[in-house]
Amino acid sequence: MKLFSKIFAFIFAFLFIWSAVLQYNDQDAWLWYAIYGSAALASIFFVFDRLLLSIGVFLSFLYLISSYIFWPEKYEGVSIGGGDINNIERARESLGLLISAMVMLFYAWRIKLSRKA
Repeated sequence: MKLFSKIFAFIFAFLFIWSAVLQYNDQDAWLWYAIYGSAALASIFFVFDRLLLSIGVFLSFLYLISSYIFWPEKYEGVSIGGGDINNIERARESLGLLISAMVMLFYAWRIKLSRKA
């Protein structure tokens, strides 16, 4: 399970970096660079057993609360052409934050398990 967790974290580090790069043409790109950059950094720290449990839990809650805040007033899906572009953009951002929260929660859970062993 430890090897799987390391591979999982390495893959998500790459995915978070890629997600940040894709924000280059967004109006608030700097915000998403910080959000996905911190998630990538946490993933890299996890790979090298340097991520603290408190940081994993904190980031998980931060991303979860942010996901709630970013959720559109009216959910219209995530595909272009399915509704108002602003609602679609906010739904995509919210789902990205929710994925980030779940990944950080997984890291915190694995850190907690490794302390018991």
